[in-house]
Amino acid sequence: MEESKNLKIKDWAPEDRPREKLLTKGIKSLSDAELLAILIRTGKKNESAVEIARKTLSLVKNNLNELGKLSVKDMEKVKGIGEAKAITMIAALELGRRRKLSEIQQKQKISGSRDAFEYVQSFVEDLSYEEFWVLYLNRSHRVIDQVKISQGGVSGTVIDVRIILKHAIEKLASSIIISHNHPSGNLEPSTSDIQITKKIKQAADFHDIQVLDHIIIGGQHYYSFADERIL
Repeated sequence: MEESKNLKIKDWAPEDRPREKLLTKGIKSLSDAELLAILIRTGKKNESAVEIARKTLSLVKNNLNELGKLSVKDMEKVKGIGEAKAITMIAALELGRRRKLSEIQQKQKISGSRDAFEYVQSFVEDLSYEEFWVLYLNRSHRVIDQVKISQGGVSGTVIDVRIILKHAIEKLASSIIISHNHPSGNLEPSTSDIQITKKIKQAADFHDIQVLDHIIIGGQHYYSFADERIL
């Protein structure tokens, strides 16, 4: 066992006492590195948990959204981060994502493109491949259900319009919002994006189901077909 693991909190250097700081000054006083250090718990010889946390954050240029995309193997590249510590951090980040999703789903009513983006983003924001989702809404534009229709590679996914309409009819949806992510971050709709949107709209119109929007998600930003008036 390394020497630093035998030290009590009161024996640590002041900058390596995030738990004490949390108790005396509150959770919001802690930096991202200090919060991670609480999860990491222990440092290694001549290096504190806070310093290891800073090195972990440097892997993603201090971007917490990117940190949530790292795998256990990615985190283990930092000296002082083993499998157990990596799993602890990934689990904590996933809890944060689920908390955000829970808050969004409580709203349920979709009043515009921003609401639709926030709803679907919670499912796809950390993915390195494309997924295609559909929100099924009632007459009040409240979400009846959300369904992942397909997932694919980095640059595309196959869409079956019949499946989309089958769910809509079974759920008695009055309208739908279709959405997919671009892992590259490029928000510009491709020719196939435009074609599949038209195809879904034509099929939905036949069943008196309105396609309210097609949202393309790229990281923290989005493109709305409705906002751009090309739907």
